[in-house]
Amino acid sequence: MTHKSGQIATRGAGHIRARAVGRAAARLADTGKHWHAVAMPVLSIDTQFGRVSVMETDGAVTRLGWNLTADGDKTALLREAARQVAAYDAGELEEFDLPLHVEGSDFQRAVCDAMTAIPFGHTRTYGEIAKDLGHPAQAVGQACGANPIAMIIPCHRVMGAKGLTGFSAPGGVETKVALLRHEKAGGFLI
Repeated sequence: MTHKSGQIATRGAGHIRARAVGRAAARLADTGKHWHAVAMPVLSIDTQFGRVSVMETDGAVTRLGWNLTADGDKTALLREAARQVAAYDAGELEEFDLPLHVEGSDFQRAVCDAMTAIPFGHTRTYGEIAKDLGHPAQAVGQACGANPIAMIIPCHRVMGAKGLTGFSAPGGVETKVALLRHEKAGGFLI
């Protein structure tokens, strides 16, 4: 869904934002005199797709990744995100309902919006999204690869014109295939 601000959201959720974050979950805080690192709230969940970690910044999920360092407070939002990821993993949830924040260009947010709109169990191609957005398929592919909130913003549902393409999670294409099989998407993935 697109909000008037140009930011996007999962259905029923707040806006999506994303912040480029390294493997360590930290940010700089201004104490008034000096900047120092502050632990970011991160919660890790074991799934059939590997151990995933969800990061929160300022009341919104800003990252879902594999092998992030878990640190900081386990907030109510992170506990809810963990519950939803576990329900998705168990086949009990098809649509996430979390406040998300994707920091990036308008184009990055538009691609995330397009990925979020792909229903559970369905796929689209980079070319189809590119046509909708009026940008080259390669640019869409790069934006998909830069998705900071994988699984929740379902970049695994985006395919190349001739089928499977890469995936930025550990395990690469095998992880993408596992996510698509879990959703019973792409009948060619028997």
